[in-house]
Amino acid sequence: MTGIPVDPVATYRVQLTPEFTFAEVAGILQHLCELGISHLYLSPILAAMPGSQHGYDWTPPARISEVLGGPEGFHLLREHARALGIGIIVDIVPNHVGVADPEHNPWWSDVLIHGLESPFAHYFDLDTAPTDGLINLPYLGSSDDLADLRVDDHGRLVLGEIALPTAPGTWAPGDDPLAVHQLQHYRLVPYDSRRVGYRRFLAVNGLAALRQEVPEVYDATHAWLRELVVDDLIDGVRVDHVDGLHDPIGYLRRLRADLGDQRLIYIEKGLGTDEDLDPEMPVDGTTGYDQLQLIESRFTAPSGAIELEETYRAIAGVAGDGDHLAARGRITRQSVLVDQFPDRIQRVTDLLTPTAPEVPAHAVQKAASLLICSAAGRPDYPSQRASVLRVIADLADEYPSLAQGFAVLDAAFRDPTSAPDAIARIGEAVAAVYGKGVEDVGFHRTARLVSSQELGCNPLVPAINRIDFIDRAVRRADSWPRAMIALSTHDTKRSEDVRARIAVIAQTPQRWRILVDRLWRLQPPPHGLICYFLLQNLVGVWPDDGRPDAVLARRLAEYARKAMREGGLVSSWTEVNDDAEADVQEWLAAMQRGPAADLLSEFVAAIAPAGRTEALSRKALSLLLPGVGDIYQGTQWWDDSLTDPDNRRPVDYTRSLDHPKARVIRTCLAVRRRNPAAFGGGSGYLPLPLRGETIGHVVAFARGRAGKAEVVVVAVRLALMFTDPDIRAKTHLVLPSGTWVDAFTGNAFSGTVDAETLLRDRALAVLEPLEATAPEPARGPERASRRAPGRSARPAAHRR
Repeated sequence: MTGIPVDPVATYRVQLTPEFTFAEVAGILQHLCELGISHLYLSPILAAMPGSQHGYDWTPPARISEVLGGPEGFHLLREHARALGIGIIVDIVPNHVGVADPEHNPWWSDVLIHGLESPFAHYFDLDTAPTDGLINLPYLGSSDDLADLRVDDHGRLVLGEIALPTAPGTWAPGDDPLAVHQLQHYRLVPYDSRRVGYRRFLAVNGLAALRQEVPEVYDATHAWLRELVVDDLIDGVRVDHVDGLHDPIGYLRRLRADLGDQRLIYIEKGLGTDEDLDPEMPVDGTTGYDQLQLIESRFTAPSGAIELEETYRAIAGVAGDGDHLAARGRITRQSVLVDQFPDRIQRVTDLLTPTAPEVPAHAVQKAASLLICSAAGRPDYPSQRASVLRVIADLADEYPSLAQGFAVLDAAFRDPTSAPDAIARIGEAVAAVYGKGVEDVGFHRTARLVSSQELGCNPLVPAINRIDFIDRAVRRADSWPRAMIALSTHDTKRSEDVRARIAVIAQTPQRWRILVDRLWRLQPPPHGLICYFLLQNLVGVWPDDGRPDAVLARRLAEYARKAMREGGLVSSWTEVNDDAEADVQEWLAAMQRGPAADLLSEFVAAIAPAGRTEALSRKALSLLLPGVGDIYQGTQWWDDSLTDPDNRRPVDYTRSLDHPKARVIRTCLAVRRRNPAAFGGGSGYLPLPLRGETIGHVVAFARGRAGKAEVVVVAVRLALMFTDPDIRAKTHLVLPSGTWVDAFTGNAFSGTVDAETLLRDRALAVLEPLEATAPEPARGPERASRRAPGRSARPAAHRR
């Protein structure tokens, strides 16, 4: 090993592109060092499909991308990072491989040419038994599209942008394309076919699933990684879409054996609010969506969320509370399963019916469909067995006519060895249907408060109380002290700062209702729910000092188009409704000019300072709660990004670190480095006592070992109504014994201190024992706005 700390301080995620390669990353290492980052966290580094902007469509044979700089460029990056004490974590993609252009994937091309006789056929998760060995490719909008099929000069079957190789001797110049098609080992079928010949990542045709449970496939796709380990070129990995694998735990055990105990393994996996990571997983934790949810929900006003339900009901004509969202969520998942994943349920049915031939296949299929659309997480993990059996029993009570089908499922989950492949297929399907049906489609079909409609979050329960927050933080410190804490990623629907501002709406629901009513009278929306969804996002990105410029207007238009098609209410990716989209775009543009824009500017001016304050508090918690903070590229400054590709725009690293968020990051990470034992293995989360009438506006805790506080963190939440000094003075914090010094200001405190004395108009304080450190104060206290007149920046005298 290189001497890079095994316990990370913080990671920094970089999106590699053909324009931002290993060489460019090397150029920002000093910047990351100044932030206090311990580990650089890279998006996939393997060769991918031509023009790829993300690398998740990697192509075999697995080798470091020449476009990104090749092995030499990666080695050089490693040496530069090592010299600065920065480790490297790489993103790996075991679940799937890019197949959009077979010419650039020799494995897939060979399978298309030779069918099941290809030596690579068993690499892919094919389903050809029902089609006599033919591989169905769901590339058609309808069967009529075959009329456009042609054969090019290279003998490839071409349909639009798709070019497929043909078997030897199956074509000649002038041949009928349809006749050539009939001679291949594959068949082009409609996108909604119940028989798709290969498992895909979600429903993306260009990403084909691999069978990592086959040792030969694992070896072929991980030899490059083993070489990096042998050469000591990485310090850990992030595993993409682990729930898509046939046997996640088995895969991770092989991976841990290859990496050893001293390298980090993080997995991309969402967890339900009442779900814990399976302890059998030999990993350091998730990539942090569970903690994103924890922080997001703690900074959401519960009473305001309830009031916003009334506004949502009036706008959308449907309820938006937890019960109705749960019911609609299941309906949405059922729709997605039928429309986008009919092959998944058909495959599960094919595997389960032989275990109980006396049970009608339709009963098995319907029961399995309901389970797939009801399970909160992948149900085949050992720790989830009791939970899934309860879900099956509840569904059997709800649907007594399907009792036989649920009995088949109950038997299979009680004895997973009786139908292991079927159980794994159900697990894969649950992950796919939840990801697509809830996080993609569902999160674009509701809008009570869109800040809670985020990866890892649960809009059914948008807020969390103090007791549950403390319980989760304590358990995390005990079980997963190295797990990541994310606020923004390349997959989040909107950035941390956009969410922080939108969440403030729940602190002023009545003023929000007035604004919406006035905007709706000024510019009646063509579709109430969609426009209400877009309005909240518009508020989230609205400039502090003016109206959206042309660049932001284009970004918003692109976002609106994607949101409409993801939700599928008025338009979709497969059935575009140009007129409906144009109506919504016209309304969105009208919101950005004239009286509507004036109203929006006035509202944003009222809530933006609170949003900034809470964004700083959230950032600090992401770095100081149990776990390891992950900083997404560019979020050391204010970031108004929406969903991808908007959140993958180039970052301007020439900006100064003399910025409120950068100062919070630098100070918090400096505290972590000065007090490693307070945050490392064996450390704990210690809630601190609060007293007074307004304690709900503060999050206060300590980090340390053996019940002893070594660092104290105090952060403002629900900031909109916490600006008055008299109100802040009513919140009192009982500090642990001794004298404590604020790492931001150098002010010293002891005993019981009120929030006004401790914070003034700042978002947070991070305190260290006087005897343990003599920190150099950061340049300027962490605050979202300018210092109030008359306030001194000099360290204050010791206050009690």
